[in-house]
Amino acid sequence: MENPKQEPKVKRVRIKKNGPYIVEGDVPLVHKSQVVSEYGEPLTWKKEKTIPTEGEYHLCRCGQSKNKPFCDGTHKLVNFDGTETAATTTNAQRRRQIPGGTNISVQQDASLCMDSGFCGTRNTNIRKLVPQTQDTQLRSLMIAMIERCPSGTYTYSTAQGEPDIEPSLPQEMATTTEITSDGPIEGSLWLTGNVPVERSDGQPFETRNRVTLCCCGQSRNKPLCDGTHRRICARKAREAREAKGGS
Repeated sequence: MENPKQEPKVKRVRIKKNGPYIVEGDVPLVHKSQVVSEYGEPLTWKKEKTIPTEGEYHLCRCGQSKNKPFCDGTHKLVNFDGTETAATTTNAQRRRQIPGGTNISVQQDASLCMDSGFCGTRNTNIRKLVPQTQDTQLRSLMIAMIERCPSGTYTYSTAQGEPDIEPSLPQEMATTTEITSDGPIEGSLWLTGNVPVERSDGQPFETRNRVTLCCCGQSRNKPLCDGTHRRICARKAREAREAKGGS
């Protein structure tokens, strides 16, 4: 007798109220690090390793697990408040066009920004590049910046009203390392490939190709990352320097 075919497991991320991210459907878990220039400018991402998982797994959201990136139940001990405050409107409703593009239309959804740094170099940034896109080399540079932004803050199309052009990214979850002037720090969780995210009340967020999820527990835009982890690390580094008598 033939075994009945099993339905493929649905890939999705569910958020437990004041608890972890529940990742379902055998979504691969990997670790990626920023690659930066000699000036500290983020240039691209490098996959460092695949993290072994089996079936469903739970990822820390409170930032205090001793078994990161996995949840160890610490959120219950620290009374973690994981209230979700991120907008449930669509990207199309929130974003604004940056005027001045030549043969390209660039949009920005500022509510998604988490200060990853891919939107600029020491000499320029996306907003400055848009009016210069008659130069195809600068247009190509700007497109690369947009596509490497993990949060999807910036998007582009060939013309206003045309569908967005998105990088082809795998369906996976990534823990990340960001490179700062104070050294490597733990970054956000980076979910790619249009994997749905479901709020703790069962309502869906808009499914997007690039989503950065808070894993420090301190974002003011939960469950999305808002860059707070960078500010926390910078403050701790500054306090450590001051304690040593440095500047």
